[in-house]
Amino acid sequence: MPLAKKIEAIITEKEYLEGELISDIKHEYIDGTIYAMSGASENHNFITGNIFNAFFNALKNKKSPCKTFSESMKVRGNKKTTNFFYPDVFVMCDTHKDDDNYYKHSPVIIVEVLSESTRRYDLTTKKLYYFNITSLKEYVVIEQDICQIEVFRKTDDWRLTVYFLGDDITFESINITVSVEDIYYQVINKNMAKFLTQQNKENC
Repeated sequence: MPLAKKIEAIITEKEYLEGELISDIKHEYIDGTIYAMSGASENHNFITGNIFNAFFNALKNKKSPCKTFSESMKVRGNKKTTNFFYPDVFVMCDTHKDDDNYYKHSPVIIVEVLSESTRRYDLTTKKLYYFNITSLKEYVVIEQDICQIEVFRKTDDWRLTVYFLGDDITFESINITVSVEDIYYQVINKNMAKFLTQQNKENC
C-alpha cells in the first residue's frame, strides 16, 4: 500500500492503535511517527488480489493452519522498535500470545507491491524492519509497471532472487508454487502485452 505523507507528530503506541480503530484512512506507525496510506492503482489491486488468492486457495487446499491476510491487517515489528505496518499480503502460521484482532506478530512471508512513491522505502528502510521480525522467512517485492518479482529468503541470508514472466516461484515458507504469469493476471503493462501476444502466436 503506498505511503501518502508523513504526519509531523510523535504519538504513543496506545494513541496510534486507538486512532486506527476510528480513522477512515489507514496509517503506518514507525518510530513514533504516523504515515497516512494513499490509494492504490488498478494494477496494484490486481497483483495484490492475485497473490492473496493464490496463497489463500493453496493453503485451503492443503488444509494448512496458516492464515493469509491482506492490506487491511497490521503487522507489528519486533518489540524493540514498536512499529506497525500494513503489508499488501502476508501469511502467519503460528499464533502469538500478544496477537489481537487488529494486528499480528509472526508473519512467515510478507509481500509488498511496489509503486513509484514507495520503491525506495520498501527496498531499504522497510526491508530492514521486516528482516528483524524473528518469524519472517521470505520478503517479496513485486513491480507493477514491469513484470519483475524480487524474493529475499532468510535461508539464503536474505540474498536477492529475481523472477520474470515464464518463471515459477516456490515460496518456501509456505511450500506453494505460483507462476509469475498468474501473479500478473489482468495486469496491463508492456511486459504482459508482449508476453500475451507471443503466447497467442504460439497457440495459433
